[in-house]
Amino acid sequence: MKKLLSSSQLIIVSFIIMILIGTVLLMLPVSSSEGIMTSFKDSLFTATSASCVTGLVVKDTGTYWSFFGQFVIIILIQIGGLGVVTMATLLFIFTGKKIGLVERSYLSDSISAFSIGGILKISKFFFKIVVFVEGLGALCLLPTFVHDFGIKGIWFSIFHSVSAFCNAGFDLLGCQQPFSSLTTYADNPFVLLPISLLIVIGGIGFFTWEDIKNHKLKFHSYRLQTKIILSTTALLIVIPTIYFYIFEFNTLPEKQRILASIFQSITPRTAGFNSENYSLMSESGQFLTICLMLIGGASGSTAGGIKVATFAILCSVTITIILRQEETNIFKRRIPNDIVYKCISILTLYLILMIFSSMLIASIEGISIIEAGFECASALGTVGLTLGITPNLSSWSHIILIALMYIGRVGGLTLLFATTNSKKRKSKYPQEKVSVG
Repeated sequence: MKKLLSSSQLIIVSFIIMILIGTVLLMLPVSSSEGIMTSFKDSLFTATSASCVTGLVVKDTGTYWSFFGQFVIIILIQIGGLGVVTMATLLFIFTGKKIGLVERSYLSDSISAFSIGGILKISKFFFKIVVFVEGLGALCLLPTFVHDFGIKGIWFSIFHSVSAFCNAGFDLLGCQQPFSSLTTYADNPFVLLPISLLIVIGGIGFFTWEDIKNHKLKFHSYRLQTKIILSTTALLIVIPTIYFYIFEFNTLPEKQRILASIFQSITPRTAGFNSENYSLMSESGQFLTICLMLIGGASGSTAGGIKVATFAILCSVTITIILRQEETNIFKRRIPNDIVYKCISILTLYLILMIFSSMLIASIEGISIIEAGFECASALGTVGLTLGITPNLSSWSHIILIALMYIGRVGGLTLLFATTNSKKRKSKYPQEKVSVG
């Protein structure tokens, strides 16, 4: 059977359909706590943010939306986190439907698999991991939330576990203080640490779990991709934690200072929860957070951004050039040039989108470029962190953020591949050197 759509086209179309369905459901009076109809713009923004597992909101999730509205949001988060194609295929698997080569190919591309061999077995393993980890996360959060919210605490535990694992950043804690995220639990390790672990586990990628399952803790036996993801993720947690501890949170009590430093180094990649007010950070701290949001998590994970492997390869390319070596090597393995070119293209595309969007929003709203850049990086990296200005932005700025969230989730290159039809050139142009640097 021939594919009617390419994998890239199927991904972008499926997300559009899911966002539109979510928008319609959220517009219904039953979705709001006051029983009123929500505007198309606000419903579209929320549905896009949930489907693209971002977390930016224009309405406080815990107070504005009813249980039905919150349920719609968490379903969008779960499907968006695992991918529409992945969820649809898993549904076919568990209902006993036959999965052909075309469906296997779509699934392989959806989860960034290296081949379609054994893809159904791998997908079932991923599904079991998701259920187990999210369930365990909910159990860890249950005592605190039941203590604070009574029977509602069960729903709060499930919602925040799914939101954290899918790196979405939606929360229901606005009932304590609107748009407060996890600031009321800034010194509570029984909330911040489980959510931190859920973010990391969801953000390291499906195939990293498979490698760890197959080879346990034998680092030398892992795939190169797994080695890059684990080592780079560790560095991107440790180094920002040290910076935040020394320069940003030195006025806090020691316990809260340690928790804040760890949590604020993990959540930008790319969960969107916050236990401290980012608007009170220095511009240096905000800029570091912007960088972390753009880097994001691992390929084939619930996280967004340019991805940690892309960042690691770009750093290695820079080292290669400085040392005047001919090839890019990581962990005694050579990185093919086509992968290097792809990494450079991804970074260039993300920087152009972020800089241009930041300039537009800064001009429209009359705010600083760092404030606009923070919101744009959060949307493009599908993070959800904010300086508190998103709900008050104009409709034009909201449209820009909606576009960035969508591009960030489906992938800039995926969008370009789906909308362009380029053919390989059989001949080559003459070569000529150009001075650079």
